Amino acid sequence: MAARADKTKVKKVVLAYSGGLDTSIILKWLQTAYGCEVVTFTADLGQGEELEPARNKALLLGIKPENIFIEDLREEFVRDYVFPMFRANTVYEGQYLLGTSIARPLIASKQIEIAEKVGADAVCHGATGKGNDQVRFELTYYALKPDVTVIAPWREWDLTSRSKLIEFAEQHQIPIAKDKRGEAPFSVDANLLHSSSEGKVLEDPNVEVPDYVFSRTDDALTAPDRPTVIAIDFEQGDPVAVDGSKMSPATLLKRLNDLGKVNGIGRLDLVENRFVGMKSRGMYETPGGTILLAAHRGIESITLDRGAAHLKDELMPKYAELIYNGFWFTPEREMLQAAIDRSQECVSGRVRLRLYKGSVAVVGRESRYSLYDQELVTFEEGAVAYDHRDAEGFIKLNALRLRTLGQRRKKLGL
Repeated sequence: MAARADKTKVKKVVLAYSGGLDTSIILKWLQTAYGCEVVTFTADLGQGEELEPARNKALLLGIKPENIFIEDLREEFVRDYVFPMFRANTVYEGQYLLGTSIARPLIASKQIEIAEKVGADAVCHGATGKGNDQVRFELTYYALKPDVTVIAPWREWDLTSRSKLIEFAEQHQIPIAKDKRGEAPFSVDANLLHSSSEGKVLEDPNVEVPDYVFSRTDDALTAPDRPTVIAIDFEQGDPVAVDGSKMSPATLLKRLNDLGKVNGIGRLDLVENRFVGMKSRGMYETPGGTILLAAHRGIESITLDRGAAHLKDELMPKYAELIYNGFWFTPEREMLQAAIDRSQECVSGRVRLRLYKGSVAVVGRESRYSLYDQELVTFEEGAVAYDHRDAEGFIKLNALRLRTLGQRRKKLGL
């Protein structure tokens, strides 16, 4: 049975800490409301921000140096989470590439690792009570440490407005940047896979996203007038090189991000169905992921058997839903991953793509494992493995039940 937060029993808590105003307020609130020792964990997932300020902020707020953990997780994030997800061509509700969703189980699992290391009895996150992230964090916590105590400040405290948060920060001498005193025009979450923006100016789904919201992609209308042609090499379903240059997973994704940015690729204005029951509007930028998805489907088109390819497409929505809802560390996700990974054993080769003003087009694909047989598909005579006359019996067998149904309709005048 999962433990509930008991302020008298929590002695040490591991906080997912960004160094920003909200998590700094949470840090001080934990110290005052729970009277417990706080350990901070800051993850570098490629969000593009310096992390040393987070260390300095934690020290300023009284955290012991040995209780400050900052980890560079970029390679692990891409290798063990992003790439396995892309092997399935994963999209949620047909469009969303799950940039925020896929990062949460990694952050949460590292919190649990640190909790075990330092002997903490609780973990804490800064997700609100209306969103999906609270679910993603906590499902991971409980999967990896069933008896852990979870503290979710946004479900407990009375700091329910921006003014109350600022007032609390001022009372406890928490530094407040000038641009943080007013109401934020929108919230941003970023990592190496994507940047997401939600709230405030984006809440009306009928109002176009303002230009100042975009940070990862240039406007497709002002992108170069000449297309960029690139080649991506795959080995067993994972990309390993761009234009012949071998790269680590994180380096490769960053390269695709850079290429996608200048060509205006990867913007998505989406109204999605949250797991907690409401609809939300968000603006997502996933330049490298958009390129990668097109490339992976391109190499699969010549290396994957029809039956396997179609089954993967049937399984993918379930797999996407599991990730979106926070069920990464579950038997069902692992079962699906095993099937997906098995399908990728021959998904190796090279794909060429044309990037142009917001679009990604596959223009060539080759593989030593290719199932594409030009002799079979040619309209010229000479194919020895296919006899046109065989098609007649194939069609008649497939039409048998349809003819039977037709005869019944005719007989009964239906």
